Amino acid sequence: MKQILKTFKWYDFIFIILIIGLIVNQVYFEMELIKLMSELIGKVQYAQSIATIWETGKKMLLTTAIIMCSVIISSCMSTMLAAKFAERLRSKIFGKVNDFSQEEINKFSIASLITRSTNDITQLQMTLQMSLRMAIMAPTMAIFSIINVVNSSIHMSIATTIAVVIMFIMFGILFFAVVPAFQKIQKKTDKINLIARENLTGLKVIRAFNTEQLQEEKFNNINTELSHTMQYTGKVMSLMSPGMNIISNGLILTIYWLGAVLINADLLVYKNLIAFTSYGMHILMSFMFLSAVIIMLPRGIISAKRINEVLNTTSKIVEGDFTGETAEQGRVEFKNVSFRYPDAEMNILEDINFVVNKGETIAFIGSTGSGKSTLINLIPRFFDATFGEVLIDGVNVKDYTQKALNDKIGFVPQKGVLFRGSVEENIKYGNEEISTEKIDECLKVAQATFVYDLDGGLNYQIAQGGTNVSGGQRQRLCIARAIAKNPEIYIFDDSFSALDYKTDK
Repeated sequence: MKQILKTFKWYDFIFIILIIGLIVNQVYFEMELIKLMSELIGKVQYAQSIATIWETGKKMLLTTAIIMCSVIISSCMSTMLAAKFAERLRSKIFGKVNDFSQEEINKFSIASLITRSTNDITQLQMTLQMSLRMAIMAPTMAIFSIINVVNSSIHMSIATTIAVVIMFIMFGILFFAVVPAFQKIQKKTDKINLIARENLTGLKVIRAFNTEQLQEEKFNNINTELSHTMQYTGKVMSLMSPGMNIISNGLILTIYWLGAVLINADLLVYKNLIAFTSYGMHILMSFMFLSAVIIMLPRGIISAKRINEVLNTTSKIVEGDFTGETAEQGRVEFKNVSFRYPDAEMNILEDINFVVNKGETIAFIGSTGSGKSTLINLIPRFFDATFGEVLIDGVNVKDYTQKALNDKIGFVPQKGVLFRGSVEENIKYGNEEISTEKIDECLKVAQATFVYDLDGGLNYQIAQGGTNVSGGQRQRLCIARAIAKNPEIYIFDDSFSALDYKTDK
């Protein structure tokens, strides 16, 4: 959990101390309010003057105002602290995932990383926000109330202790019953995310093969499993409310019964009985707050562990420190390169050797699955070679900083990827300084002059994933983007598959 704790800034701990102080202040004055109420009842009971009753009433109003201010300020501070914590943690996870190689992304799966970056952080935020108030208030309120009861009547304290012990036993049983279930809920949420994502991504294929029913069955199966798990946790946690009611009502009845006995024996006065009842209710309220924390805490713990797994994962791609100029430009060399995917039994690439100099072009031709994409993925270090060396301008790619290496490469992926925004923003993605004239030139070279026929031209808005342009148009815009970067080395990963022969040439 150290990685998560590092998300807190030094001033966050000052906020936490202030929140604790405000909550302790709130509980202290709530106890004072009970004493004032008992005092007021005594004055009314013994028919004291209106002036003395008003004096106690004013004190009660002032105490209530202090409690209200403490509640408002501590609530605002805890909400702000939890929101800022979630914001920083979300950014930390996003940055960490961006540094992952393809191996780490495959290890977690995209669906799981999305859940960990969103749902898990939200669960942790809610747990933190609730814990900052209720987890502090509950024990503080219980301690203050128990001290007041013990100091006033040993008989009442025995009854209260028995009720507290029973509550602890109930909470312990419920806690250990639901923790494994909450862990299953987060894993099943990952699976639902995965199936929903697959379904949306492969919608055309699903319809073409008439497998809508199969996909619905797959989704319904995991959805039913998740529903049953959540029903189980709901049923277990639903035992808490009646259990609390039985214990609280039993305690109140015990207090009144003991109070009646003690009053008849002249060992207790009526105003103290009312105070004991209020203290007893505060003790029970403190455990109700604790029960709310217990409901959230297991999910928060599970989410924290899942987030921590991401933060503690170190990318296999270790960045070098070379950023200097090289004597050679645009030279790619493979020296005895072999590559094996993680956990695979055999190499997919074996002893690859070639050199490409500036101005030269090399093409890799082979059947599907022969390793063409894998080979070129070694150049920008999406994966690292298992054996051998990949050299750019005479320097091993492992020695470059990731920025220095990427600055040398213009990459066009097998599946054209465009980002939401204008055509111009997509073209400028790798080179913010490029002029409009140069953009025109890049579009001409990429045979992407269709842009000028679109509504708005360069300002035409591309939808997420480039879904509002055709596959061929998407590929040509990706090529234009790579050209606009003006790199030393161009890598085209089967990026002409949606182009006609003339455009390809």
